[in-house]
Formats: sequence, C-alpha cells, structure tokens
Amino acid sequence: MPYEYRRMTPEQREAVLRARAAKGYPLHAPPHPFQEKTYYLLTAANYEHRHIMASAGRRTEFQKRALEKFKEFEIEVAGWVFLANHYHTLAYVPVFAKLPLLFNRLHGATSRQWNLEDGQTGRRTVWYKFSDRMIRDEVHYYTTLNYIHYNPVKHGYTKRMGEWEWSSFHWYLEEEGRDWLVEIWKKYPLKNYGEKWDLF
Repeated sequence: MPYEYRRMTPEQREAVLRARAAKGYPLHAPPHPFQEKTYYLLTAANYEHRHIMASAGRRTEFQKRALEKFKEFEIEVAGWVFLANHYHTLAYVPVFAKLPLLFNRLHGATSRQWNLEDGQTGRRTVWYKFSDRMIRDEVHYYTTLNYIHYNPVKHGYTKRMGEWEWSSFHWYLEEEGRDWLVEIWKKYPLKNYGEKWDLF
C-alpha cells in the first residue's frame, strides 16, 4: 500500500483515502478489521522493504528474539519465516489488543540496536507497521503454512524450501516428517495465494 500510494496521481490518492475513511480504516496504516481469538497470518516488513536483516547473524538473533517475544505474550506460533526484509508468522492470538504492544516492543528494541550497529542513529526508520490476515478455516490455515515455507523460494533466496534456515519448515520436518510436509503441500496448493491478497 505505501509503495503503490506514492505512484498514484493526487486524484487517485484522494479516492483511496475516501474509500479507507468510509470503511473506518486508518488512512495510512494497515487496517485490523477482525480482532477475534483465532489464528492469524502476521506480517511485518522493514521500512520500504530495505534489506536490514540481510546478514545471517542478524536474522538468527531476530528470529530467536521474536519467537521469545510471542511466547512472552502467550501467543502460540505455528509457523514462521524470517527473510532479509520481512517476516511472517502463523500465530494463535488469544487477545488481539496485545499485538500493537508486542510489535512496538520487539521492533522498538531492534530498531535502536540495528541503527547503532549500522551507524544510523536517529536517521533511519527500520520497521513499517504490522499487518494481519485472519485465518478462515483449515484450508486457509494449511495453505498459509505452505505459503510461509515457500516464501524464501518465492523471493528468490533459495530453490528449495528446506534450504532456508530461518523457517519453521525444519521444525515440521523433524516433528512431522517429510511425508507429512509433502502431503500438506499437495493437499493445500498455493494457487494465487498472496496476490490481491490471499483470495484462493
């Protein structure tokens, strides 16, 4: 949304803002229309999709920190992937209202640390606001899990899902086995998942 918005004409921008206001959505931030006790695909990206998490060490450290923060907030994470400029989690959220605080703490701490490490103190925005998609049913759940595991391939980091270290793919491989992963992949194909957004 923020990147498309910049390419719009003033008239197009005005129309988008009117439509968002009519729905009661924030004008310049992801909406959160559903706030139920259920599973969500939660996504957060580095500002302007810059590759701030490009180093393996930083991804490893952030993955550990993020999963610990979700646990601290009593949110069960069922799937995850951490890439160079964004991450996805499939998570059971018992109290949606706690999510803004979770992301503020997680992203606030890492923003300060990474800007210090990169010599960018006070000059760089690190994170954009988080977005969410409420999981509708079992098909949506497992398709989302496949989407998460396929993400490194989709974005050109690897040719195979198992080649990316920062993913729950390896946890499922150990706990459920390769046959289970293959079965889920075949039973719940991605189709056009992720395009406009996850209408499949």
